[in-house]
Amino acid sequence: MSEKDINKKAFDEGTLLKLKIFQECFREWFPVFLYTPGIERICIYDLFAGSGYDTEGNPGSPIILLEEARGNEYQHCSRLNQCKNLKVIFGFNEKNKKKATLLRENVERSQVSCKSKCPLRVEDCVMSRTAVASQTFDEITQSIRFNAFMQDEKTAKFLLLDQYGIKEITETVFLSLISCPKTDFIFFISSSTIRRFSNEPSIKKYFETEKIDFDNSKPKECHRLIADYYRSLIPHDKEYYLHSFTIKKDANFYGLIFGSSHSLGMEKFLKVCWKYDKYSGDSNCNLDEDHDFGILFEGSGTRHKIDAVKKEIREAVLSGTISSNKEGLLFALKKGCLPIVFVEVIQELKKNGEITISGIFNRQSTKIHQVPEYHITRP
Repeated sequence: MSEKDINKKAFDEGTLLKLKIFQECFREWFPVFLYTPGIERICIYDLFAGSGYDTEGNPGSPIILLEEARGNEYQHCSRLNQCKNLKVIFGFNEKNKKKATLLRENVERSQVSCKSKCPLRVEDCVMSRTAVASQTFDEITQSIRFNAFMQDEKTAKFLLLDQYGIKEITETVFLSLISCPKTDFIFFISSSTIRRFSNEPSIKKYFETEKIDFDNSKPKECHRLIADYYRSLIPHDKEYYLHSFTIKKDANFYGLIFGSSHSLGMEKFLKVCWKYDKYSGDSNCNLDEDHDFGILFEGSGTRHKIDAVKKEIREAVLSGTISSNKEGLLFALKKGCLPIVFVEVIQELKKNGEITISGIFNRQSTKIHQVPEYHITRP
């Protein structure tokens, strides 16, 4: 299957949305590790980086990452300049040699421009540790240096894997990624391709498609099913968070899959997803057919996913399956909802006298790893 070069023309609407989600996801992620004790390095890898811009000058992912890492008012640079023991390292890779050369030039131009505008006027730019490579994905991921960083507990890692097509994020690669400490990743995949050619040897080489129950009458659900496939690969005894976002382009469905071993990472990603899909938090199209995008009174749609998850939470609380706020908040998170939906259910149950609280009741629904725990009982 041939690879498309998205840098040869202006980014289409779907690509712009994808880049916007990349941008806002990283914007949420980066400051967390700037203030995390014990972190000595922050490594940001964009391993399918492209040339840096489209034909109309819209920035691609590597330029976006560099700009976001500075902060709107250089506040992140200021923080790094104060923390001399904390280093930020960018690793950009583009296997196409010509595009890699363009990328290197665009990155250097961006850094020169940034330094000329820098209000800090520092000699040693904290964002200058940037490497541009032109290797295959396998060459990068099998290198000793890369894997040393990936396994380092004192290094925070953000991986952007905007692959062309479907073949790079294999089961082996996925399992390796989820085993790395302090690592969040987001990758792109052409889900329609997997669905359309699921019986072809060229697809079966990378996916056990017999484990994916595609429904030909519901092509728009293919990316959710691909995410479920990856989710099934996570060991049962491993606490891990995965969420997907479907992007429709013409008649095809592509998508993003985000992974994190920490609930805060998933909170951050879900915050971005629900910004762009206030009904289900997982697509730029109407996957559940519960509203119409673009209609005048869009806000009048029924949010079926939230209603369904709230019903599950209510039943789990009343049956005793969920017995604390921490359990309930994590339940909502793993269902792809912002944890506030659990708080809303508990408030209603408490108001109706259907439950009692042991401990100090609180409505905290963010940074749930730090939430003061209380227990739930039935009268």
